[in-house]
Amino acid sequence: MTTDQTAGPSPRIAVVGSINMDLVVRCERLPRPGETIIGLDAREVSGGKGANQAVAAARLGASVSMVGRVGSDGFGETLLGSLQAEGIHVGHVARTPDCSSGLAIVAVETSGENAITVVPGANGRLSVEDVRAASDVIEAADVLLLQLEVPTETVIAASQIARAAGTRVILDPAPAPTAVPEGLLAVDLLCPNESEAAALNGLPVESDDDLQAAARRLAEISGAEVIITLGDRGALLHQRDGQSVRVPAFPCTAVDTTAAGDAFAGALALRLAEGTDVPEAIRFANAAGAIAASRHGAQPGMPTRNDVEQLMADPTQPPSE
Repeated sequence: MTTDQTAGPSPRIAVVGSINMDLVVRCERLPRPGETIIGLDAREVSGGKGANQAVAAARLGASVSMVGRVGSDGFGETLLGSLQAEGIHVGHVARTPDCSSGLAIVAVETSGENAITVVPGANGRLSVEDVRAASDVIEAADVLLLQLEVPTETVIAASQIARAAGTRVILDPAPAPTAVPEGLLAVDLLCPNESEAAALNGLPVESDDDLQAAARRLAEISGAEVIITLGDRGALLHQRDGQSVRVPAFPCTAVDTTAAGDAFAGALALRLAEGTDVPEAIRFANAAGAIAASRHGAQPGMPTRNDVEQLMADPTQPPSE
């Protein structure tokens, strides 16, 4: 299923994944084990890989449906409100009694590097039954976005529903699993970063040769096209015909890389849903990721389509926040 945005309605994207509250502490550098340091500031920001990717796609112009769970706490109310404020359909986001919302503790260096600890909370309760109940929006979508901050059996069930309906499936395998259950990688596009590619292969990725080998191996395991994201070095696409394409990054001054990968995923889904070929969709996604990395906060930093097109037209003039 693909949609030409110029000829009809907005592309339809379904996201099955996590919804977290991020407690973000900005610091000069990350603390060492056993060390206490003084932070520069702290704030609460709506996040979670699933919700971030949903916001990224919605802000770029997609019609987005979120499938997930929040807790019965104040954070749950805030998180639902954040999604609704972006125009995201939340009819399949359930409130979970006697359970806290997902929480992420995010430490961000002034350089933009980060360290994140996630407490799943209600995300851990997202079930196979939940995605079956949401089969209408999954089957109607042009693209389904998946990550691994919810139970793997739920991710596999969502992927199976989508592929049976002809919906294209993109999996961002983060956090990388210690073991890969059968069926998890049976998707159309697999999009790990370097560390996730290494974990999925069980092999180091320390050189360009390692990178090419990792992409080939993941393609063999999954049967999918593979995109390995490389931060400020762009992305590597391994196509089904065995050919590899390197897509360069856009320049940016990184201040917070927390959601750059989520911006990439949301933008990639949007352009693929519009019928763009994969290399050009990656170029668009690289631009979205660069802009997100140059801004503070996960969802607040997600770019608009105008932002992305401006950077693509003139990489020397990044859009302001």
